[in-house]
Amino acid sequence: MSPAPEQPAGTALAAPLHAALRRRRATIAVAESLTGGLLGAALTEPPGASVTFRGAVVAYATELKSSLLGVDETLLRRHGAVHPEVAAAMARGAASRLRATYGLAATGVAGPDPQDGRPPGEVHLALAGPGAGPFGVAVRTLALAGDRAEIRADTVREAVAFATELLGKQQH
Repeated sequence: MSPAPEQPAGTALAAPLHAALRRRRATIAVAESLTGGLLGAALTEPPGASVTFRGAVVAYATELKSSLLGVDETLLRRHGAVHPEVAAAMARGAASRLRATYGLAATGVAGPDPQDGRPPGEVHLALAGPGAGPFGVAVRTLALAGDRAEIRADTVREAVAFATELLGKQQH
């Protein structure tokens, strides 16, 4: 008898988040920048993800954060794309534009060079939605270490864990 095939890494990572969403009869959408689609890909790994995952916007270019997600242009000019308020606005935009209960966002610098005066490894995550925090949004700032690939992979892990943690604390 041959061993069972290994599940993709994202399956184990995202399954608890999808379970929490199913318990709430809720959905999630993603707005991501530095991860370039990796976060959305991780959330689509588990079987049955289509019940709770609405979609993703990969707004890699700064102007797309405004045009696709509704991030205020003044905010982007004032702080650049790597800022906690930008992450919050991206999360709200993902939830609104993709018609999901929750929006999960990640923006930051994967490196190797700084961006907008921010160092590689600076990452801002946000979860927007009912009870997600004050004003319906929670933000977490990370200082990650490693090369570009490690920062991007760690961002995905941290974002999924962040959303899972917050949804696990909420009453349903």
